[in-house]
Amino acid sequence: MSTKRNFLASVLAVASLASLGLPAVSQAQSANETAMERIMRTKTIRIGAIAGAIPYFNKNLNTGKWEGFGPDFAEMFAARLGVKTEYLETTWGNSVLDVQTNKIDLMFGMAPTPARKEVVNFSDTLFNNTYTTVCRKGFAGKSWAELNTPETRVVVDVGSSHDQLATRVLQNANVTRLENSGAATLALSSGRADCQILVVLLAKPLLEKRPGIGTMSIPTPVETAPVSIGLRKEADDSLQKSVNAWLTEIRAKDEVRGVILGNMQKLANVPPEAFPPEIKF
Repeated sequence: MSTKRNFLASVLAVASLASLGLPAVSQAQSANETAMERIMRTKTIRIGAIAGAIPYFNKNLNTGKWEGFGPDFAEMFAARLGVKTEYLETTWGNSVLDVQTNKIDLMFGMAPTPARKEVVNFSDTLFNNTYTTVCRKGFAGKSWAELNTPETRVVVDVGSSHDQLATRVLQNANVTRLENSGAATLALSSGRADCQILVVLLAKPLLEKRPGIGTMSIPTPVETAPVSIGLRKEADDSLQKSVNAWLTEIRAKDEVRGVILGNMQKLANVPPEAFPPEIKF
């Protein structure tokens, strides 16, 4: 009886697909399709993009096109595969879920934290983001050890990589964790904090817009955070291998630095010479 029921179920399923104009075979292939197979079949790679996340992403309101080093890197990789890009708007908070649930294929600029590694895969390092401190004028801290005192008021955005660094290296400091980076900057500008921890790609645009807020320093020893590309977890690793091979090529040609610095100048008005030599990317 079970064989009969299975047969009837199969017949009904095929009939249902036929009524929708969908061939049963292609439907089955689609269910088992890998990310790379889908990309090559559709000739399209889906990229997550975040509005206003300069210099990572920015949507040009005049042209409707996405800018920033995320889209620049995406276009470079798409050209390597011979496919086009499709940008789907997301947020930093939602991007992991969007990768996990197969809404997007790649998320550029994603930090490979332990929690994220549980649900999505990551490419090799795209670049390294250097941690800095933006401190109120008159406050000096040349090393993390000098900042690690109960008298030092440090502010970070809760749950961020800035928060993780403060937890690790500033255990004795007076660290305040606020809901986002903007709130942390407000605490600094209002005199409620001595320093804000920010990666250099966020610190430089902040000081370009608000030079009076303080000064940036790179405490020693230099601390960096790897930035990668998020991909969906799947048994087939052909997309991940292709991404990593491309990363090896562009890093060998030193193209990563050029893309980042070009977008910093274009979108954040930060010239290349504003970056000290210890910033390597």
